[in-house]
Amino acid sequence: MTSSRTEPVLVLRPHGVTTAERRIAIEAPVAIEVDGLGYAVMMMTPADLDAFATGFLLTERLADAPADIVDIDVFEGDIGWIVRVTLADRCRGRIHDRVRHRTSDTSCGLCGISGLEQLRRPVAARPPAPSVEPAALFAALAGLRAHQPLNAATGAIHAAAACGEAGAVVAAFEDVGRHNALDKLVGGLAVAGTDCAFILVTSRISFEMVDKALVAGVPMLVGISAPTSLAIDHAREHGLTLLALARSDAILVVNDPWSRFAAQPAS
Repeated sequence: MTSSRTEPVLVLRPHGVTTAERRIAIEAPVAIEVDGLGYAVMMMTPADLDAFATGFLLTERLADAPADIVDIDVFEGDIGWIVRVTLADRCRGRIHDRVRHRTSDTSCGLCGISGLEQLRRPVAARPPAPSVEPAALFAALAGLRAHQPLNAATGAIHAAAACGEAGAVVAAFEDVGRHNALDKLVGGLAVAGTDCAFILVTSRISFEMVDKALVAGVPMLVGISAPTSLAIDHAREHGLTLLALARSDAILVVNDPWSRFAAQPAS
């Protein structure tokens, strides 16, 4: 099972752009089936899945000990990985009760999705071309801290910010969960009828973060941490401009469908 891959990127700096390569962590959907029932789809690194399945069933209280897990069958499908687990007879009633009452999952997976076939959800339209200059990106990074009062007080909070063409933060929401912060922002923008030039998030960029940006219809998503492989693939498939590892001195351009950013020869 491969856990990373190499991607060509552009390195955007305040005074120029150069080319580089970056190792990208593999993110893949892993469907957990327990005693023939679809239980969850987790977005994760597809490695050590036997250990993951054991730990997941223990922490979900579907099994009390490793001995309660009779069999674990791991295989790769067309869309992602499938882990089929068979429980001992003494534990089999638990899965029926959990599936019947389970309404959501944590930020580790896709809420409400129990099978890989539900992963491919439609995207209404391709994002428009971004119109910002690189200076706006660095301006947004410099100004974001002023819009994070809860994180300033606690040091444990993510933010998602909508930014204008000059890089000014026009709306920002905070939450302990990065997905939740972005959902708050998408909802706030929708209710207010506000457009923005790009979204800036204080987290890594996973498949779900790209998917939420596509639903919001923004031209560009920028994150201060690294993207996953599935995030890049999703952005490429639907034409979302994607930037990552955004810092005050450099930003990686990992998907540039409109050729908005051009590399310059090294001096």
